[in-house]
Amino acid sequence: MSTLVPELEKRRARRALSDKPIPEEVLERILQTATLAPSCFNNQPWRFLVVKDPQKLDLVKKHLSPNNRWATAAPCIILVATKAPLDCQLEGGRDYALFDTGMAVMALQAQAIREGLYVHPIAGYKAIELRKATGIPEDYVLITLVILGYPGSDTLLNDKQKELERSERERKPLAEVVCYDSWQFVG
Repeated sequence: MSTLVPELEKRRARRALSDKPIPEEVLERILQTATLAPSCFNNQPWRFLVVKDPQKLDLVKKHLSPNNRWATAAPCIILVATKAPLDCQLEGGRDYALFDTGMAVMALQAQAIREGLYVHPIAGYKAIELRKATGIPEDYVLITLVILGYPGSDTLLNDKQKELERSERERKPLAEVVCYDSWQFVG
């Protein structure tokens, strides 16, 4: 039996979604869990725009890249944004807003998986146009879109995406991403 966190061990960026609506209480738990993430000085710099109204969802979906056509089945898309002044800005360019927001999104993903949802953050969208279209102020960075939905049909997936949906999960070995006591990475 594995002792790894089950939700993270099961996590995959699945694409075969159902358009079945996500109950309000499920969304509430997912978002509440995200707010439990740690942040520098407890600043909580994340901002989530939850889009589930069909007309507003259509607006968001129009800004997706062609490879993310599969996401048009999603009953909910969460736009994740922040801006540096919302969090710690430390020497050496250490603006914590992106890091802290990433931790909140990871917590959101773990709860979504626990709720039986597929959850898939994406970078393939027209960020500037979508930020403007949804009224997110110009001084915010639209970091990612989190696609949420129950497991469903693969009809919107291209052949490569269908193959990925069935493939084994691939992770780099620890030796490629971890070193001890001194920096030993090349490049």
